[in-house]
Amino acid sequence: MNNLIKVTTNENDEQLVSARDLHRALEIKTRFSQWVTQNFKPFRENVDFSSVVVTTQQNQYGGLKELQDYAMSVEMAKHIAMMTGTSKGFEVRDYFISVEKAWNNPDMVVKRAMQIQQKKIESLQLENQELKPKAIFADAVATSKTSILVGELAKILKQNGVDIGANRLFEWLRDNGYLIKRKGADWNMPTQYSMELGLFEIKETAIPHSDGTITISKTSKVSGRGQVYFINKFSRGK
Repeated sequence: MNNLIKVTTNENDEQLVSARDLHRALEIKTRFSQWVTQNFKPFRENVDFSSVVVTTQQNQYGGLKELQDYAMSVEMAKHIAMMTGTSKGFEVRDYFISVEKAWNNPDMVVKRAMQIQQKKIESLQLENQELKPKAIFADAVATSKTSILVGELAKILKQNGVDIGANRLFEWLRDNGYLIKRKGADWNMPTQYSMELGLFEIKETAIPHSDGTITISKTSKVSGRGQVYFINKFSRGK
C-alpha cells in the first residue's frame, strides 16, 4: 500500500502523479488516450495537470519510444480514482488520502521547509563561488596602477566569454566614441569623453633616429578603471 503509485514533487514542492501510472494502478481496460479524453474534461490543464512526454524501451532490441503522459496533482488523481466506482478505485483513493495526510503532517511540513531553505542557502553559496573570481578580478584591476594595451583587453574579454579580437575591439571603441575615429595623428587616441571617465591613459615613447631627430610615439592604454568598465559593459551585452 505504501508504494501503490509513485508520487513525485516538482520545483514548487507540489506532489504529482503520472497519469499512466494511475491508469495501470486502477487496472483500466480502456485505451489510455481514450481514458484521458473521458476523464480529464472537468480538470484544467496547467493547473490540475500538465502534458509531458516520457520514453520507454520498445523491446530488448528496439530503441526508445516516446509516449504521451500527464503529470497530475494528487487531488486530481484522487478524484479520478473515486470516479471509477470500483474497489480498486477506492483502494487507490484511500492511498492518496494517506499520502496527503503524511505530506501535511506538521513534522513533515517543517522538514520540507528546512530542506527548501537549505537548497536556497546552497544555491546562494554556489552563486557566490561563481561570482567570487570575477569580483576578485574586478577589484584587482580597479585598484591596479598598471594599464594594458587594447589587444590585451581583447584577450581578457575573450576569457570572460566575449568573442572579440583586437581589430574588432578597436573598431568598436572608435564607433562608440571611446577612441578618435578621424584618420590622422590622433587616430585611435582616447576621446575627451573616455579620458574624463578615466578609461584610458596615453603612453608616450621617444624614438631617436639616426639623423639625430626624435619623434614621439603615442599609444592608448586601458586603465584599471577602464578594464572593469569595458568588461562590465560587454558582459551586459554592450
